[in-house]
Amino acid sequence: MNSTIKEKLAVLPDQPGCYLMKDKNGTIIYVGKSKVLKNRVRSYFTGAHDGKTQRLVREIVDFEYIVTTSEIEALILEMNLIKKYDPKYNVLLKDDKTYPYLKITAERHPRLIVTRNVKKDNGKYFGPYPNVIAARETKKLLDRLYPLRKCNTMPDRVCLYYHMHQCLGPCEYPVSKETNQEIVQNITSFLSGGHADIKKDLKKRMYEASESLDFERAKELRDQIDHIESVMEQQKMTMNDQVDRDIFGYSYDKGWMCVQVFFVRRGKLIERDVALFPFFDDPEETFLSYIGRFYLHQNHPYPKQVLVPVATSTEVLEGVLETKVHIPMRGRKKELVELAMKNASIALEEKFALIERDEERTIKAVEALGEHMNIETPHRIEAFDNSNIQGADPVSAMVVFIDGKPNKKEYRKYKVRDVSGPDDYDTMREVIRRRYKRVLKEELPLPDLIVVDGGKGQMSAAMDVLENELGLDIPLCGLAKDDKHKTSELLYGEPPVIMNLDRNSQEFYLVQRIQDEVHRFAISFHRQLRGKGAIQSELDKIPGVGQKRRRLLLRHFKSVPEIKSAGLQDLTKLGIPEPVANTILIHLNQEEAESAEE
Repeated sequence: MNSTIKEKLAVLPDQPGCYLMKDKNGTIIYVGKSKVLKNRVRSYFTGAHDGKTQRLVREIVDFEYIVTTSEIEALILEMNLIKKYDPKYNVLLKDDKTYPYLKITAERHPRLIVTRNVKKDNGKYFGPYPNVIAARETKKLLDRLYPLRKCNTMPDRVCLYYHMHQCLGPCEYPVSKETNQEIVQNITSFLSGGHADIKKDLKKRMYEASESLDFERAKELRDQIDHIESVMEQQKMTMNDQVDRDIFGYSYDKGWMCVQVFFVRRGKLIERDVALFPFFDDPEETFLSYIGRFYLHQNHPYPKQVLVPVATSTEVLEGVLETKVHIPMRGRKKELVELAMKNASIALEEKFALIERDEERTIKAVEALGEHMNIETPHRIEAFDNSNIQGADPVSAMVVFIDGKPNKKEYRKYKVRDVSGPDDYDTMREVIRRRYKRVLKEELPLPDLIVVDGGKGQMSAAMDVLENELGLDIPLCGLAKDDKHKTSELLYGEPPVIMNLDRNSQEFYLVQRIQDEVHRFAISFHRQLRGKGAIQSELDKIPGVGQKRRRLLLRHFKSVPEIKSAGLQDLTKLGIPEPVANTILIHLNQEEAESAEE
């Protein structure tokens, strides 16, 4: 613990608020809240912690805090700060999942559509549905029953849906506002639990058709009834009051928490959501924070009621959420909360082995790699590889691994500009220079470790640029391959020496994954350029031939040799002007003649 932290811990207030933990670069890596700031923040630096909290604490070199007047304010502030700073130790609580809804649009001639975006646009929304398949099946059923328009834009004439009696054809025939409203009301009633009455009416009409010997119509009605039963009555867990509820349960162990949410819509349990993540605070406060973010930051719609387990602060949640929060003490509601808690406990047990295995392969492997190299844990690793064939189309690529996992959003490709011929060392110099000049200029995060695919020569070239040109002191290592093109050696130090990594260790597998990934990325980029070059080398140099004409020529003639053997008339038939067609044939035949002379 450094002196700055010691001094700040001594004057912490015993009031509610939020705290922001910072690393050596001043980056906020964790945001938390507490009823009593003094107790919570001090707890990080005293006593024993699990491995995840130890990793967090090791990175903390400073912190700041914001005092609030209540725990409710602290919860709201915490969510806003997390959204603003996106701290890496909070990021695991994110959930980008969105559920599908059925929507009746508020247009003059409304449509029934499936959407994941709930907006304030006067449309009617129904859901959420367990998955998009369930939503589409329900829509398909309603399309058969109620003939709302199907097209996004009005066509000039009626389409197949009109002839199938699934659309009233407002594009060609007048449809009154009252007729549309009646259909919308029927769909609303159906989706609000009135499908039993619809089914009863269909059965009555089926029997009437059968008595009238209209067996084809009776069969259609019977199929519709079967479809309603299969789509709408699969759920058996029901509540009689038909109130929309979200039911939360959670379980925690060894620094990990699992939260289960049951979605009850119109009295039926339609789906559940599962979140599994590490936590660093008091379990109850982490649970409160998760619920707050679940609604405020992840855009889940508010139900009429939220049910939570005993010992949850309903006052805090009701102060933040726009709905009623209740702790059931008996009956069916209590049973559902207990069921959510039980499911959370089971899910936590089942996933623990997988989580620990993932940790072994990622963050623990990163820590072990840092220990072997005698450097700080390299949370951010940037790796480079070059690719060319005898100097043609030289490229380089960079991949980024954060805490042992690839971060593909930060991958970068480089076309080599200033190097001619197959000079791997100068290529490495150019790419390292371009990358870290930009990092310094744009104040992007610097890596904790740079990996170059190659031996001492590539390492020396990269180090020369980093130290002598840019004044950067970043650990750098090289990866050599054996004759089978597999990772064989990790080189580090000055002069570089071979690091004796156990070939069966997770840290060796990590550097192997990094080398394979950067090599794959570089090769795929090089092949992409070569593929473009093969097509562009002859056609794109011809005046008057742009992208559209090139596509037209290749689509018709299939290859450049076939274009060469074509006549002037063959080209003009495609709509290419005669002067341009002449230029194409002269250029291609001239290149062929020059190639023959060489």
